[in-house]
Amino acid sequence: MRYRKHGSMDHQQQIEPGASDKQHVPFRNRITRITWGWFPCTMSTGAMASLLSQQPFTFRGLETIGKVVFVLDIVLFVTFTCMILARFLLKPQAFIKSLHHPSESFFFGSFWVSVALILYGVAAYGIPGLANDNVWLIKAVQVLFWMYIASATLVAVFQYDIIFHTERLDINEALPAWILPAYPFLVSGPLAAQVAKTQPDLSATQIIIAGIAGQGLGWMLSLLMYSVFYARLIQGEMPPPSTRPGMYVSVGPAAYTCAGLISLGQQAKSRLPEGFAGISSLDIGDLWLALALPAGLFLWMFAIWFSALTTLSLIQGIKKMEFSLQWWAFVFPNAGLTIATIQIGNLLDSDGIKGVAAGLTVILAVLWILCAVLHIRAVWRYDVLCPGKDQGVDAVNESGKLIS
Repeated sequence: MRYRKHGSMDHQQQIEPGASDKQHVPFRNRITRITWGWFPCTMSTGAMASLLSQQPFTFRGLETIGKVVFVLDIVLFVTFTCMILARFLLKPQAFIKSLHHPSESFFFGSFWVSVALILYGVAAYGIPGLANDNVWLIKAVQVLFWMYIASATLVAVFQYDIIFHTERLDINEALPAWILPAYPFLVSGPLAAQVAKTQPDLSATQIIIAGIAGQGLGWMLSLLMYSVFYARLIQGEMPPPSTRPGMYVSVGPAAYTCAGLISLGQQAKSRLPEGFAGISSLDIGDLWLALALPAGLFLWMFAIWFSALTTLSLIQGIKKMEFSLQWWAFVFPNAGLTIATIQIGNLLDSDGIKGVAAGLTVILAVLWILCAVLHIRAVWRYDVLCPGKDQGVDAVNESGKLIS
């Protein structure tokens, strides 16, 4: 088999010969170097806001903290979106290439996951905050949910199709990031459950059905990519130490599917009508939840296993690690694992499991702050958004001249 070489995706940063550690680059040029790989930052911030909205142990001010994080997520998302739009306005032909070039294309899914988490935050923080004057927002969230499902479908189908037709990727360079085009569906279950809470019964039922269908598609696509990544780990080398946090991406599919199954089961128990699907001999909502729990436990342990495996590989290479954008994978996938742990703890009424989830939340908050500080530091020191430091950007941008 012939492979088209683009340089390894393992390397988030590549230093060109002679590139100085610090150099002045005009802002207009730096902005053309922002990629879809920046949106895992908003994925992680949105995931933290979602996580804070469902803590098993609360304290005064926790909801306010969650709202602040949610607003910060919106600000970051709007900022990054404006910046990447500016890039594509200055480099018009770079947009299409960014959707199939292996250094960048897989992260397009992170943009849509960020959208889903903002919608989740609106349902979790916005609708309850408006009290009795929220009918318009309830309807808006319903419409936006269906628009999101349609968009996620297009991304999952067309992006993989574009990549399959235009690229030949080396299995020995396979990464969990290859799962990211399926990630918009991997959060559809938890999103559907949260939105269903706010909707009338008929709309809630439809959203629950869409949520479980979308979650299933995301999980099956992830399984296919899991096998490819496992083959790489067995046949090839581990990713370089600085990019190993990206291995946490493989925690997300099992974790968010676990959370989705259980949260949808809880909504099905209370929202599905009698005689649903023509079944009247038993309560199908109770059956749904009863099946969701063991299925969720299956996936929960798988997510824990992959998180532990990744953590061990990080410890082994920690002395060689430097910040890269893939460090945001410390937060987002493990936030899904923590949410799944909360769901299981609530369903089993286990204070021990809830306590573990609370502890994980604190750790993730510290990791989010660490990644944010290092990300800002990297921008300030020209370690990102600088020629010679952003892998694959020049190959994508070279297809179009800078518009003056």
